[in-house]
Amino acid sequence: MDTITRLAALIAECMKSRWPEAEGLPSAEELRGLLAVPPDPALGDYAFPCFRLAKSLRMAPPKIAEELCAAWTQESTASVRPVNGYMNFFLNRANFAAETMAALLAAGDRYGASDLGAGKTICLDYSSINIAKRFHIGHLSTTMIGHSLKRIYDFLGYTTVGINHLGDWGTQFGKMICAYKKWGSREDVEARGIDAMTELYVRFHKEAEENPALEDEGRAWFKKIEDGDPEAMEIFTWFKDVTLRDAAKVYDTLGVTFDSYAGESFYIDKMEPVIQELRDKGLLVQSQGAWVVDLEEDHMPPCLIIKSDGATIYATRDLAAAIYRQNTYHFDKCLYVVAYQQDLHFRQIFRVLEKMGYPWAKDCVHVAFGMISFEGEALSTRKGNVVHLEDLLDQAVVKAREIIEEKSPNLENKDEVARQVGIGAVVYTDLSANRIKDIDFRWDRALNFDGESGPYVQYTHARCCSVLRKAGSLADVTPDWSALTDDEAQALLRLLSRFPEVIREAAEKYEPSMITRAVTDIAQAFNKYYYEHRILDGEPAGAAARVALTDAARSVIRTGLYLIGIEAPERM
Repeated sequence: MDTITRLAALIAECMKSRWPEAEGLPSAEELRGLLAVPPDPALGDYAFPCFRLAKSLRMAPPKIAEELCAAWTQESTASVRPVNGYMNFFLNRANFAAETMAALLAAGDRYGASDLGAGKTICLDYSSINIAKRFHIGHLSTTMIGHSLKRIYDFLGYTTVGINHLGDWGTQFGKMICAYKKWGSREDVEARGIDAMTELYVRFHKEAEENPALEDEGRAWFKKIEDGDPEAMEIFTWFKDVTLRDAAKVYDTLGVTFDSYAGESFYIDKMEPVIQELRDKGLLVQSQGAWVVDLEEDHMPPCLIIKSDGATIYATRDLAAAIYRQNTYHFDKCLYVVAYQQDLHFRQIFRVLEKMGYPWAKDCVHVAFGMISFEGEALSTRKGNVVHLEDLLDQAVVKAREIIEEKSPNLENKDEVARQVGIGAVVYTDLSANRIKDIDFRWDRALNFDGESGPYVQYTHARCCSVLRKAGSLADVTPDWSALTDDEAQALLRLLSRFPEVIREAAEKYEPSMITRAVTDIAQAFNKYYYEHRILDGEPAGAAARVALTDAARSVIRTGLYLIGIEAPERM
């Protein structure tokens, strides 16, 4: 049982003993969610806000706190003090160290894992690259947030289904074929691959500004794709093959995998039953030649299902995809990791599913995230102002190699470590802030070995490994946990003890940055401990305890990095 769970259970017992007849008191599970960490360590290790009890007990919060503290009998766990309506807890340091280390040692590298999601399935729709476009930095967030969430839910015992909902349908592919037919050649695309296709895409939009009729030609070619025209399908399939080959290299570099690549085109033959169902349920109405679902009562624009020219759009396929996923995977949640600009789209989709009578529509969640810029500049595919992700990752590895050469010239396997550090720097930058915030990627921050960065956390892991390599003679010594009662050890232990809760909260809030923050805090706390204490010196039992704490920090940092998709080098 972790510390927060234990405290919550003891508070529940204390309340019941003090007010046995009271009704409406929170359960231990509810109390667990109410416990907080005071902003000032001098106020205690944890605090319980008594405001929650005021209505049930008809008593002022400061008075409740005083009476609870007077009734508290668990001094071996924590001493208590009432402070302005809060019940503040000061943990018994020796017991806290022993209990926390026992939990860490028992779980090993599975510390924080659970069976919370046993029997439950979560579908995750992420990355979802577009065919005929190179994988660029704008795809980094959806890819890594989705990948991290998948690992988090796996760690918590859920069955996960990672879905790459390929953008392989829509008028843009008609435009691509139009551009290819007018200005491209098969030899050029075969020779330069997706770069040639990207140039054609950019040129199409530039030419269309002068000649708007090109837009009509592009739409006509897309209609040919929808109708299964042999020439259109042959070119489209070829574009798709080239794109997936290119993307596979990036996914391999990032360590990202998927369980399904069912993209938009997969649902083409599944849309008509959905459209018919909308008609049968009286939800489909005609508007200016198009067919829509009216959402006026929900204060939203109508959800377009069929355009006036008879072509379908994203909404049609997303409805078919959601129904297919529920019928196939029987998901408990279906997460859509897509930029915040698509918020209205998903609110419309989920509402239409509700109106269709699907109770599981409430289990569909849009996991939104902010936009990314590079060194202060916004990115635009149409204007040709892009940073290709493969190039960014390659550059990160080169830069990391240069820094490692300078800092650790005698390090073995420099190329492998440079790969781990370079890729880790990029991923950490993407997952370091709340996902809804916009990100400005800058090299000086990403590859800073001394600040809040991927390399800093990785270096701390390597430092832990270095200490452990030197501690072989202490392997058989029984640790004396009372050696871990100093401020620095306790600060580190508190962070380690909270790690399982951080994982659960990250899953609940769809927020990998919570784990990034946690491992950074743990790395900083360990480094402070490392500089203030000689881990291997002194009486053997005390040294063994410090070594065990070092190993616990190493293990949790490694787990945290894994959960956000970053490798943990043992030497740097």
